[in-house]
Amino acid sequence: MRVLLDIEIDTATTNKLIADGTVGERFERIMAALKPEAAYFFNRNGHRAQIIVVDVPDEAALPSICEPFWLEFNATVQTHICMNPEDLREGLSRLGR
Repeated sequence: MRVLLDIEIDTATTNKLIADGTVGERFERIMAALKPEAAYFFNRNGHRAQIIVVDVPDEAALPSICEPFWLEFNATVQTHICMNPEDLREGLSRLGR
């Protein structure tokens, strides 16, 4: 199951991690565990933000995917099940019409 993570990172928390030099290592550890299909980074409303697409086996995987962002970066995380074009075609074919 493909899941889009829409993440907004707390500025004060991240600023401290940048100052102490640990932000990169923390981020790399999370990304290595997630092995994202795609990842994009940008600013939103003056905050650091990112969109990451990951493949997960089932809904029970969501805590292990979201918790690192909450614990390490005090982030806001929204999850959305999403499809690529092939997934959509398959889904539409199941409509039976």
